[in-house]
Amino acid sequence: MRETIYQQILHNKKSKRKGFSVLIDPDHLKIKNLETIINIANKQDVDYFFIGGSLILQDRLEETLKLIRENSFIPTILFPGSGFQISHHAHALLFLSLVSGRNPEYLIGKQIEIAPKLQTTGLEIISTAYMLVDGRNSNTAAYISQTQPIPNDKPEAALATALAAKYLGFHLLFLDAGSGAKISVSQEMISRISGMVQLPLIVGGGITNGYKARELYQAGADILVVGNAIEKDPSLIAEIVSAKEESSYIEQQKP
Repeated sequence: MRETIYQQILHNKKSKRKGFSVLIDPDHLKIKNLETIINIANKQDVDYFFIGGSLILQDRLEETLKLIRENSFIPTILFPGSGFQISHHAHALLFLSLVSGRNPEYLIGKQIEIAPKLQTTGLEIISTAYMLVDGRNSNTAAYISQTQPIPNDKPEAALATALAAKYLGFHLLFLDAGSGAKISVSQEMISRISGMVQLPLIVGGGITNGYKARELYQAGADILVVGNAIEKDPSLIAEIVSAKEESSYIEQQKP
């Protein structure tokens, strides 16, 4: 029986292998640029494509997924900003609950609306606790959801939220400083959470070079997600992959 994406993530965490996902926002990318990113990702050790965005103005989701599936074997995982961003052409979907906020619509309301649709798709559904962290930039997800991100200098608040997510039974944690963040999630926040909560930890936002990627991997991030910086410079993929491989090797040497 083929291993699910979630089982693969758990296996990689147990074996101390770091992961890397390229985030594709169908609204931002023109097809030519997307083809370049796919080609580079195929040559490098990219683990996943995350597909989605906080605000989709043009219906390019199916077109984007089709192009990736026709040109790559890298798994596609939907990272939906709304119930409109669902397609059976992807491999899996992160079923997000915005646990860092207090808006019931994004904790459970929107999830109830799309659950019957998900039941018919055949997608692998992965329950994910989504935590917005202040990246010192306007955050579209925070604006749309009408919630405040967790302050970057309050690791104890993030840890308490992550522990609650663990006890509620979520399968993944996703700390996101947001698209175009000026700073990433702090190393201290990642370290505190990874040291106390053994769920796979995804981190995104504000990752613009290999040096920053190394810092976050070594702080305890299991999977890094990079979107904006790669849209601007697809060659960054190789730099992040190098940081991933180096960090995996360092982790695997630890007793």
